[in-house]
Amino acid sequence: MAKPLPLTDADGEVRELTEDDFKHFKSFSSLPDELQAVLRGRGKQKAPTKVSTTVRFSPEVLAYFRSTGKGWQKRMDDALKEWLKEHTA
Repeated sequence: MAKPLPLTDADGEVRELTEDDFKHFKSFSSLPDELQAVLRGRGKQKAPTKVSTTVRFSPEVLAYFRSTGKGWQKRMDDALKEWLKEHTA
């Protein structure tokens, strides 16, 4: 049996997969449980800590928080929590 071709080229680009490539793949469920857990990431939350909703904000508020980079939604949530602390009787 011929040695399979590398999946990537020298530049790291993935080549188009062939029927022969697919014959070598394993199903996710056939992998060990420990590896499945790692590949799944953090997994399903036992008790969701946040609620998904739709809210409309002014463009300048969104622009500011988005400009702060990754994690901007958490920072917006933290700012709203701080406002609640200061304005709750």
